[in-house]
Amino acid sequence: MDTNVFIYLEFLRKTLLPLPGVTEKLAYGTPAFYTGKKLFARIKEDGETLVITSAERDKWIGLYPDVYFITDHYLNYDYVLAHLAKAAPEQLRDVLLIAYRIRATKKTGG
Repeated sequence: MDTNVFIYLEFLRKTLLPLPGVTEKLAYGTPAFYTGKKLFARIKEDGETLVITSAERDKWIGLYPDVYFITDHYLNYDYVLAHLAKAAPEQLRDVLLIAYRIRATKKTGG
């Protein structure tokens, strides 16, 4: 596994695991983050791309086209993809916190 994947995963863990109700599990064989039973972020199989729940993916793609993108596979789903190597940590943190709030229930902190 590429060293960068461990760096990305450490960032995700530090950012997401302190949030109420967040757990880390595998999804499609890769590290993923859930609130309750709802997936809201996962590292793709390439180890360089993050799948993130997003109700505003066009906004993120428009603001940061070098970071955020979509593939045909995700067109009909509420996800945006992020190039982890190109993402600014503070900005990515904001997108992840929004994704968490979208999926979290009032009971888990949303």
